[in-house]
Amino acid sequence: MSAHTFLTPVPDLGLRYDLAVMGSGAAGLAAACRAAAAGLRVVVLEKATHLGGTSAAGGGVIWAPDNPLMEPGSDSRERAAAYLRAATDGAMDEEEIDWYLRASREAIDFLDRETRVQLTPLDRPDYHMEWPGAVAGGRSLDNDPFDPALFTGIPGLADALRPPTYLPLISMYERDHLHGAAPDPAMLAGRAAAGVRTMGGALVGALVATAVEHGVHLAVSAPVVGLSSLEEGVHDGDRWLVRIGDGSPSSATPAAARAATSLTAGAVLIASGGFERNAELAASLLKFATTAIGAPSNTGDGLLLGLRAGAMVSQTGAIWGVPVIAPEGWEYDGAPTGRMGNVEMTLPGSITVNAAGKRFVNEAMNYHDLSRVFANIDPETSRPANSPAWLVFDAGYRARYPVAGSPAGTVPAWMHRAATLAELAEEIGVDPGALAATVRRFNADARAGVDSEFGRGSTEQDRHLGDPAIAPNPCLAPLEAGPFFAVRIHAGALGTAGGLETDLDGRVLTPAGEPIPGLYAAGNCSATVFKDAYPGGGATLGSAVAKAFAAAGHVVQTRASVPA
Repeated sequence: MSAHTFLTPVPDLGLRYDLAVMGSGAAGLAAACRAAAAGLRVVVLEKATHLGGTSAAGGGVIWAPDNPLMEPGSDSRERAAAYLRAATDGAMDEEEIDWYLRASREAIDFLDRETRVQLTPLDRPDYHMEWPGAVAGGRSLDNDPFDPALFTGIPGLADALRPPTYLPLISMYERDHLHGAAPDPAMLAGRAAAGVRTMGGALVGALVATAVEHGVHLAVSAPVVGLSSLEEGVHDGDRWLVRIGDGSPSSATPAAARAATSLTAGAVLIASGGFERNAELAASLLKFATTAIGAPSNTGDGLLLGLRAGAMVSQTGAIWGVPVIAPEGWEYDGAPTGRMGNVEMTLPGSITVNAAGKRFVNEAMNYHDLSRVFANIDPETSRPANSPAWLVFDAGYRARYPVAGSPAGTVPAWMHRAATLAELAEEIGVDPGALAATVRRFNADARAGVDSEFGRGSTEQDRHLGDPAIAPNPCLAPLEAGPFFAVRIHAGALGTAGGLETDLDGRVLTPAGEPIPGLYAAGNCSATVFKDAYPGGGATLGSAVAKAFAAAGHVVQTRASVPA
């Protein structure tokens, strides 16, 4: 290893490993930590120049029902199973439900006891409190702030992590209790100066620190450009030849792949993220166009390598959906990006309308289910019914709340502004009469505290991100004080949620349903365990970490029989 950093340059990697992990998000790192803790030789290969993938750029919450960190008696296996039956509408069978409850609980126990990860249960309700088995809090687990400077034995740790996106340097617990207000600037500046990471960055930082302490080799600018199955029994138990490019765009070409650095591994875990940043794959496989806000490196490399190895795919149209505010010119790591807009849509004094000037959804519902309405087609035009969509709000809202990071009271260039609703409608291309009628109806409902059209603010989950200072409904306030404002809302994706089909041990399956020896997958490159459902905040990482933990356990068990 270099004296200046804990990372291993690709030329200095070993020739043989028990487990090679493709991708350094939460799934890949959790698996690496578990396998290394059991004594296996592990390498993590990251295509990008920094560690962490979309996990480091996201909220970092893990949804794990009946987890060991919850208050005793606040949940049970039976309640959790009932909720998963309802949440997936029977798509998860009893074996899968039982597996998830066991695997996620064991994974959280491992992270809590044997890694540097520090998790705190959130008082965040499940997304459908009306369903059997739902609980009001504790299943979604947040990450405490992580300070890389405390790990003096790991030089370069802070600089090696993927930098944060727009998310402020606060924990999810802190964010939930701001109720739409801006965080303390002095606290943010202090954390930034100290290199502290929060949310997904905290999760990844803690996992990286654990991996290093367990002797895992981690390499960046190390794209896997080829996987070749080795003949069983010929290579001392190793099953895969892994070829690594030099990180340049040309390294993925067939000729470069043949000349790349190579190593052998007894098992390979593909944990390389989804394919939402691959325009061709997204256009072919997804149900509707989305604005990606995850890591720019999510271009489907793992999916394509798995297909070449003979894998079956499943649920390829599924995404982890979210409404997004994405003005032109916003970038993250050199790629177009946006910001989640669900909080802005929930707060009182705003509505979201389509081009017809009509509301089309309960703006306060969970962001994943909300995103589905962007797939609706207008039967008269055969075009998307709700795209474009617009967040519309008044001067009172603008004075109270920040919007997509712009401080309350400011009017950035990407925000539309007009003295009247009619003038605003003309500016954004919305029918003025329809918008006026929509606002009149909404205002009457807001004054009464009841959304008669969509029920906004009628559930505990809706109210969780509302403003408790507004009564009688923390999600409703009339739009009446000019000037009026509008911001475009896009259908967005935190990541894709379908891909390589696996069994409950994380083994990649062929179209015949047979496991490919030594090949595993977890995270957004594989099919979500929730079958395109989203039971609660953190379901994305819940699915990823549980499957990765199970896959690592199977690798440990399998490698135990291989001679050293």
